Amino acid sequence: MTETDDIDRLAAGPPGVPPSGSGGQTVAEPKRSKMEKEYTQPIGLDVGTSRIVVARSNDKRYDYDVELNAFLTLPYSRLAESLLQRENVFHEVKGSEIVVAGNDAQRFAEVFHIETRRPMQSGVLNPQEPHSLAVVSRIISKVAGKAQVEGQKVFFSVPAPGAEGEGGIAFHEASIRQVLSELGYEATPIEEGLAVVFGELGGSNYTGIGISCGSGLCNVCLSVLSVPVISFSVPKAGDFIDAQAALVTGDVATRMRVHKEESFHLNGLGSDRVQNALTVYYQEMIEELVEALHDHISAARRLPKLDQAIPLVVCGGTAAPKGFLEQFGRALRALDFPVRLSELRVSADPLNSTARGCLMAALC
Repeated sequence: MTETDDIDRLAAGPPGVPPSGSGGQTVAEPKRSKMEKEYTQPIGLDVGTSRIVVARSNDKRYDYDVELNAFLTLPYSRLAESLLQRENVFHEVKGSEIVVAGNDAQRFAEVFHIETRRPMQSGVLNPQEPHSLAVVSRIISKVAGKAQVEGQKVFFSVPAPGAEGEGGIAFHEASIRQVLSELGYEATPIEEGLAVVFGELGGSNYTGIGISCGSGLCNVCLSVLSVPVISFSVPKAGDFIDAQAALVTGDVATRMRVHKEESFHLNGLGSDRVQNALTVYYQEMIEELVEALHDHISAARRLPKLDQAIPLVVCGGTAAPKGFLEQFGRALRALDFPVRLSELRVSADPLNSTARGCLMAALC
């Protein structure tokens, strides 16, 4: 089978499943649903290292559009471009390359047995990828679309600074704001941990601790009545686990991520090498996160007096595996935690919680 056959077969997708959105320089923009065309209310946008998610309010529920924040490149040929256009594969021609982005990039990577590339790293635009801003811009345009009214509000997530400083956050924030402004939105950044508070802790008047455990970073916010008191990020997150587990097992990080998302259970060491590698680095990540949270709260000089215990909620794909909450709770109990907790839970919808929080903040 030739490479062209592979492209043709892959672009067609599984039987009975329609192909995903369009791309390319001569392809029309992805068709928007009637609801999206008529939607003029604020939206929430989670610009994550692994996924980009848009949240919209629809009556008494939320709707989400999700796209993998990844891409790969193929050598340009007229035949390849025509096949991708015909099958509405999300792509764009850049000189001598065809850039396939979003969910379609993952499908192509599986066929050609290659790694997808990330336009973002550690929560911000990847300086090592020349296509980074263009890919993120295209994906945002796909999931958010153009503003239906000029100045339509959008709150978008940004990471909090880490121990080593802002690490390119200012440039990243300005770049995403510009992308959204060109689409007609009035864009406002919100730190990811605070977005979790807005999305999960309305019942406690937005007082508590919100943590987003994503691919590039773990973002943390302690909020009192929606005001962020402590906000920071920790660099060890999902990508760290995948990379280290791949290193010691001789596998590739993509397979570690897929195994982690599909079947991993954080329940101790056993006879499976991949399971053990993921467990070891999950434990390291959780311990460092809990220690950083303990140290930041203990060192705070102007921490408001908290008369009551506060909730702590965790979201993000890295927090999704079974056993994560139990391991996180054990790490908390091992330290003399400086505030009382009324509850400890993982979000019921961990992959969309940050986007929902951005939406809630935009609606306030």
